[in-house]
Amino acid sequence: MDIKTATALRRLRLVSAPEAVSFLLLLLCSVLKRTTDFNGVPVMGAIHGILFILYVIFWADAWSRAKWAKKTAALYFVLSVLPTGGFFAERKLRRETEDAVIASRARREGVVESS
Repeated sequence: MDIKTATALRRLRLVSAPEAVSFLLLLLCSVLKRTTDFNGVPVMGAIHGILFILYVIFWADAWSRAKWAKKTAALYFVLSVLPTGGFFAERKLRRETEDAVIASRARREGVVESS
């Protein structure tokens, strides 16, 4: 994995969890708006909107650089629209990045995996 691909995956991973948290907070604000006098929807809506747009931009960049299959790219996109999906995306991206780093080091050191 080259440095640009690793950076794209890292950016997507780093925005995944905050995007998920903002989605949950937006849902909470929506409930509070209907049950109390508190209305945090305009603020949380803007914050979540910005994080979601960043997620989509970083997702598109990661998809093009990592050369994901359409199924993998679709999975990461679907995870962005589920309330807790960003947490799962972050965990999966962390594992994918760590596996790529391990494989890269093994290739550099001349270690061959046995099947």
